[in-house]
Amino acid sequence: MKKIAVFTSGGDAPGMNACIRAVVRGALYHGVEVYGIRRGYSGMIEGGDNIFRMGSRDVSNIIQRGGTVLKSARSKAFMTPEGRKQAHENLQVAGIEGLVAIGGNGTFTGAEIFFNEFKIPTVGAPGTIDNDLYGTDYTIGYDTAVNTALDAIDKIRDTADSHDRVFFIEVMGRDSGYIAIQCGIAGGAEAVMVPESLTPVSEVIKVLKTGFAKKKTSSIVVVAEGEKEGRASEVADKIKKQIGENMDLRVTTLGHIQRGGDPTAYDRILASRLGLGAIEGLLRGQKNVMVGIVNNRLTYTPFHETITKEKPIADDLLRMVHILS
Repeated sequence: MKKIAVFTSGGDAPGMNACIRAVVRGALYHGVEVYGIRRGYSGMIEGGDNIFRMGSRDVSNIIQRGGTVLKSARSKAFMTPEGRKQAHENLQVAGIEGLVAIGGNGTFTGAEIFFNEFKIPTVGAPGTIDNDLYGTDYTIGYDTAVNTALDAIDKIRDTADSHDRVFFIEVMGRDSGYIAIQCGIAGGAEAVMVPESLTPVSEVIKVLKTGFAKKKTSSIVVVAEGEKEGRASEVADKIKKQIGENMDLRVTTLGHIQRGGDPTAYDRILASRLGLGAIEGLLRGQKNVMVGIVNNRLTYTPFHETITKEKPIADDLLRMVHILS
């Protein structure tokens, strides 16, 4: 394999740049030409200047930066056979023989379809703040997102305590509660609501009332955006209707702030390990797989398993929230 390309796709995650850097420098170390593709699958379809050769200097001074220097996008055109055919033709023109795809569930779904149609060897690196991919303990960007959310929760707790308020704080994660459970525990939340385990509104009300009976004047409830009872605003409305005006309830949605910012040391190291593992796996013949780290060891999991298998939250974390609230 003499030429490979790397791209980022879907939602950005802090640490993607560190991963790109590792792929580029790892490829050059092994004597392989490496190309970058701007804006993911969209750039692959558009071709031209969107597929460009990269050198070591192109990835200098990016390991500490959030976002992705290759840009990212979601491509509806790539969902069509015509779009994927055009993408394949552009890769052939550039002489690309293998791909490293940095992204999440949607990215790997597209990569698997593309591999099945055109057989271009592809290795994925898990880049998503959601930490919802089977085949790796942690994904690139997750640690940074948790710390960003935790910092916000700590600040909100200060004002909640000053005004005797209950705050419902919504965090990202799509259909996963990994961000919610970790920052909820670390932030001392009174309750955490995640999609993986139904927490009825009645149970949250019970927790809040118990707290106030113990002279607790403020509370924090962390709600994952995919929670079955609804978004944080919906949960707060349901509770307010049942409790009445006795509690001062407020809602804060943290939103896209969780995707930005400088990656933590952990995310930089994780992304570097996964990036190097992706390029070296590709050169060893790995294809149609995602590189991951399980129990501190590099692993390669077929895209189909990564996409379809669930990654449950450990029961002891859910139990911990209940005991420590």
